[in-house]
Amino acid sequence: MFIQEGPKVSSVDRALRPSQVLARRLFDGQCLEGLPDQIIEIDHGQIIAVRAAERAEIDDRTILSADIVAPGFIDLQINGAGGAQFNFDPSVATLKRMADAARKGGTAHILPTFITAPGNSYFAAMDAVRDALAKGVSGILGLHLEGPFLSPQRPGIHDGNSIRVMTREDIEALTEPFPGPLLVTLAPECLPEGALQALVAAGVSVFAGHSEATAQTVLAAQKQGLCGVTHLFNAMSQLTGREPGVVGAVFASRALFAGIIADGHHVAVENLQIAARLLGDRLCLVTDAMLTLGSDLQQFELNGQTIYLRDGRLTNVQGTLAGAHIGMDESVRNMFAFCGLSLGAVLNMASHNPAAALGLGGELGMVRPNYRASLTLLTDDLHTQAVVVDGVISE
Repeated sequence: MFIQEGPKVSSVDRALRPSQVLARRLFDGQCLEGLPDQIIEIDHGQIIAVRAAERAEIDDRTILSADIVAPGFIDLQINGAGGAQFNFDPSVATLKRMADAARKGGTAHILPTFITAPGNSYFAAMDAVRDALAKGVSGILGLHLEGPFLSPQRPGIHDGNSIRVMTREDIEALTEPFPGPLLVTLAPECLPEGALQALVAAGVSVFAGHSEATAQTVLAAQKQGLCGVTHLFNAMSQLTGREPGVVGAVFASRALFAGIIADGHHVAVENLQIAARLLGDRLCLVTDAMLTLGSDLQQFELNGQTIYLRDGRLTNVQGTLAGAHIGMDESVRNMFAFCGLSLGAVLNMASHNPAAALGLGGELGMVRPNYRASLTLLTDDLHTQAVVVDGVISE
């Protein structure tokens, strides 16, 4: 799936902290057409300057360089990678393995995603991410909890027996201080009174997903702090003539962000095009990847069901989609091929837009001074060459 071995990054360089990166075309999060021959200067994990390259620097093969440099990709929804699945083993070791494998697809930072599980199982996921952040595990940004507070009418591949209503204990746990971004996907129509406001007041990012909500319910939740939706078009009420549903509410809104899976299986090409045209800088590419990504696995067990990887598609025996098998760079290639957008606009969907969705637009998603030195380096054909995470090169 991945073509990573870039000619300008040797294995000796993996642990080095480059002081300069040469972008033959720089997409900095603002310029949609790309800036030619730019030098990005880095010190102690931060960008300290971005400037036009001098002739000698363009020809200097000792400088880390790439055809295309973009802000480091951010994946808001990734369940597993590299043979490890967060739900199966919510541990620091799993998180490191996932982040390492995700970088092969150009992703600098991940929100490891813990899906619906029995009772308060998600407490273990919160503890694992706290531990990973305390230990400085590279690439772990925060946590995405997708469930268990979903609609029983829209379970998708989630364990329907574990879907439940949010309790006071849940609210207390989710509103405790957390060391990184915490994103919670839930069905707003199933929330108890005051729960959404409490989460938002504590700094939690709340997305609607696996929801049968009406558009009116979603837009009312937006006024209370709902800021986006998870995997647009999938596991949610659809746009119809007299009831716009969750999909229609997103299109009617001028503020809601939306994650979308551009693997060619979850969303029709025409719907990708519609979403890109209507949402613009509120659309975020997500992989929804499972443990097969970056591994040789062809099947695995999930909630007592066997999930098969066939022709790039993960399904159970009934054909229900069960996450995805795609890296972020492939998602970018697909959107660029399908939607007729500028390359800068598509790259922003993998970097600038998700940073903004999490309220991190002041530190990630741009290549400019005083931002974190997280960069995705690509070949001209949009395959990952290397990733720089907080100033450290990783192939």
